[in-house]
Amino acid sequence: MKKDIILAGVGGQGILTIAAVIGTAALEMGLNLKQAEVHGMSQRGGDVQSNLRLSSGRIYSDLIPRGEADIVISMEPMEGLRYLPWLRPGGTIVCNTVPFVNIDNYPEAEKIEKAYADGGFRTVMLDADAMAREAGSPRSSNIVLLGAAAPFLDIDADRLRRALDTCFGAKGEAVLEANRKAFEAGLQFAKA
Repeated sequence: MKKDIILAGVGGQGILTIAAVIGTAALEMGLNLKQAEVHGMSQRGGDVQSNLRLSSGRIYSDLIPRGEADIVISMEPMEGLRYLPWLRPGGTIVCNTVPFVNIDNYPEAEKIEKAYADGGFRTVMLDADAMAREAGSPRSSNIVLLGAAAPFLDIDADRLRRALDTCFGAKGEAVLEANRKAFEAGLQFAKA
């Protein structure tokens, strides 16, 4: 098994939490894992991205070369657009449709969606913010997105659920349950 994942978003959106949950599940599977992160300035809406490489074999670099990522998981549309050059032909993009407009020339939604479609990628677009609110936890949109990406990660959903329990268990039952609901909402959306 080999999976190269790029996680993209803006500071404070929970990118590194997604990486922690996926990484926890991968380690439970006995996979090798390498991760590299770039942290933007969250106070200014800075770019945050993580390269997450999983493999049953040896991993030589923590950085994913352009055109080699299997999946891009993006917390907002423009950040997904920024990392399309890293996605392999036929790869998957899972993206929240809610923009974080932090620049004057933020691209129009139609332009972003066209770029996704023209690339020939499998695309899963969802309003993760609304789904998180419906699940009872507006701050869990990142976990909704993780649930929507789950069918494309080659990691059993039950392992991801156990990883959620590990990562959120110390925060109390209410927080854990809200994140479980958020994960299931995203998973059901992707399966539909």
